[in-house]
Amino acid sequence: MPLLEITTNINIENTQAIALKASKLTAELLGKPESYVMVKIHPKQILSFGGHNDPAAHIKLKSLGLIEDNTADYSAKICEFINSVLNIRSDRIYIEFSSPERHMWGWDGKTF
Repeated sequence: MPLLEITTNINIENTQAIALKASKLTAELLGKPESYVMVKIHPKQILSFGGHNDPAAHIKLKSLGLIEDNTADYSAKICEFINSVLNIRSDRIYIEFSSPERHMWGWDGKTF
């Protein structure tokens, strides 16, 4: 049920490897089984930030029971990860956190 979505304006050569690393990071951050983690990566998107097209990223982290008090820590670790794998500076990354109600997240023909 955790979903990490990475949208960026750069080309990514090794998308599958990065998705697997991002999956592991997401499971570790949230303390949830990786078997429930989904990662979506959207490279080469039209994305302008701060009035120019330098490398940038928009990240969405959605999970049931996301702990709001931990979002600063999540932000630091996600920015560090994105910088290490995509070489995008943390001041060029926006992160959107959300925690839907259990009945608003479906899986396997039912909701959580």
